[in-house]
Amino acid sequence: MTKERTQVADVDRSLYDFTKSEEGYERYADGLTPDIVRAISAKKDEPQWMLDLRLKALDEYHRRPMATNWGPSIAGLDLDHISTYVSPKTKQASSWDDVPADIKDTFERLGIPEAERESLAGVGAQYDSEIVYHNMREEVAKQGVVYTTIEDALHDSKWEPVVHEYFGTLIPMTDHKFAALHYAVWSGGSFVYVPEGVSLDYPLQSYFRLNAQGAGQFEHTLIIVEPGANLHFIEGCSAPKYYEANLHAGAVELFVKDGARLRYSTIENWSKNMYNLNTKRATVGADAKMEWVSGSFGSHVSYLYPTTILAGDRSSCEFTGITFSGATQDLDTGCKVILNGRDTTASVSTKSISKDGGINTFRSSVVVGRHADNARCTVSCQSLMLDNISRSDTIPAMDVRNPTASVGHEATIGRISDDTILYLMSRGCSEQEARTLVVNGFANPVSKELPMEYAVEMNNLIKLEMEGAIG
Repeated sequence: MTKERTQVADVDRSLYDFTKSEEGYERYADGLTPDIVRAISAKKDEPQWMLDLRLKALDEYHRRPMATNWGPSIAGLDLDHISTYVSPKTKQASSWDDVPADIKDTFERLGIPEAERESLAGVGAQYDSEIVYHNMREEVAKQGVVYTTIEDALHDSKWEPVVHEYFGTLIPMTDHKFAALHYAVWSGGSFVYVPEGVSLDYPLQSYFRLNAQGAGQFEHTLIIVEPGANLHFIEGCSAPKYYEANLHAGAVELFVKDGARLRYSTIENWSKNMYNLNTKRATVGADAKMEWVSGSFGSHVSYLYPTTILAGDRSSCEFTGITFSGATQDLDTGCKVILNGRDTTASVSTKSISKDGGINTFRSSVVVGRHADNARCTVSCQSLMLDNISRSDTIPAMDVRNPTASVGHEATIGRISDDTILYLMSRGCSEQEARTLVVNGFANPVSKELPMEYAVEMNNLIKLEMEGAIG
């Protein structure tokens, strides 16, 4: 049989690459100045402490140099040509009927209203810099669950002190330059509070759509799950393709109290002009559990390393992730686990697929504290390269400071073998069917962890068209 390099088509993004006019939108000037920060704060009518935090973060951002010795280059990102606030001139709605037609059409094409009707306890939809729709089932609200925007929580006398207590404490503005940028210009996102002992039967979901060209999105998600409570939170992201840089620098702070459980599922499908510099972090109490399910399929460059701090004894963490990197994409992703409590356990399992010169880098950082007796952590990373011009790297780091701990790391990197394809073809499959079976089987362990509608989305995103012969 004649051999030639395998050809694999790009992910089909036609569902996401539609745009809407920005006519009539409010758009702040490009760049980053104290006047812009003050304007954002004034528009939201924030308390003084939040404006003070923003201005302090702005100083921190300008003080810190741009990192040049970590991960893929972000030289193509020029903040002087990024608008940090773009908003459609519409008020937040609690009914889809009240959402402007063009925005409603966007979310209907993405399947959000249908998902809400069928399987969600509540939905928040952000368009550019502002939440345009937010709603929660009445029966969930009766359980004492709060699911709203941080802006609304700041205007509620009961919840403003709670936001003040937690906001910015898990991810400090000094964490890195883009954390400081986030706190200076953050807008939108969600505030979730689940009372003690409450278990939600259906997930909550936030969807973030960046429509504007040459703009940034900086939503902040703050979730507090009280002792013994249980929550599944879903996050979806997408943007159309433009020919200039866009920026996503959101932040997610998760507080999982003693005996609680939180599952945080994400499908990030940014366009290939996006710089995705997101920060996510969770702290977990005694006998509590944190679960991450993460899919990264878009962006030109990604820096994404969700962090879990196992602070309480017998706390645990599971991280399951997949990334797909095609032409012009350099995705630097992974996770960090800090085991401080006794008898803590963590499991990390990731998959990556790269093609057409795409680059996947997986970084894991496992830190075991001095008092973390009998801590256990396993890290498994599997990479599949679909041609001979792509790249996949694994960079593990382990800092173990307790002699009773057990930490393991394994990584495999390979291609679809000729023998596998030939075997499947001998069983009646065409070559294209054989390759599709291999790729789907490789991704299945992650797909099965996602909610049904997101599993379907993920399978659509990695649906590959095969041409040519074995290579």
